[in-house]
Amino acid sequence: MITIKLIKDSDFKVTVKLKSTTQHEVHVSNDFYNSLTDGKVSLENLIQASFEFLLERESNNSILSQFDLEVISHYFPEYEKEMKRRLKT
Repeated sequence: MITIKLIKDSDFKVTVKLKSTTQHEVHVSNDFYNSLTDGKVSLENLIQASFEFLLERESNNSILSQFDLEVISHYFPEYEKEMKRRLKT
């Protein structure tokens, strides 16, 4: 289960409850958000899809505790293309 709470502006606290519970602070820049979604989906939906993407590839314990969402593509080059496909933007 993935829970997303707005902290402030573009900063979110994400809690992932699986075998173990982890918490993550995630920042999403406006430029990155718009480049992936064209503003057609909410920030929360983008974060949800991003964590689902990550959890398909690694355990929640392996996900960084604090990061900018765009960093995901440094580890997984297919991330941006996959988000556009999943979010149909």
